[in-house]
Amino acid sequence: MTNYWLIKSEPDAFSWDEQVKNGVEPWTGVRNHSAKNNLKAMKEGDLAFFYHSNIGKEIVGIVRVAREAYPDPTAEAGDWVCVDMQAVRPVPQPIQLAAIKADPKFYELALVRLSRLSVAPVSAEHWSQLCALGGVEQGAK
Repeated sequence: MTNYWLIKSEPDAFSWDEQVKNGVEPWTGVRNHSAKNNLKAMKEGDLAFFYHSNIGKEIVGIVRVAREAYPDPTAEAGDWVCVDMQAVRPVPQPIQLAAIKADPKFYELALVRLSRLSVAPVSAEHWSQLCALGGVEQGAK
């Protein structure tokens, strides 16, 4: 069974275009314990929305977990982990945070409730609703 996630990146630090260019990229630098636990829970094949934070504030792409959690090579100390993410496809109509917040059906979405969390779960229902909002064809994920 596929689980769904949302991962955030500041596009001036690492953008969707860079993810696409690199294909598979280690998702390093997470230094929040809740986000770390979410990385540890990811399984190979899980899907995640790629969200541009700070600049743009929108879901712009979909990635797949290509390698499960392993020690983050950028961590100087501690039990920090990363996963490898593989670009799957862009979201045809990027989904603005303002549109998500304006829709009551997304009230429980972690992106809305826990806005600072950089790696968050997404329910299957919210995944389908967001895909529809972004013009992602069902079965084309």
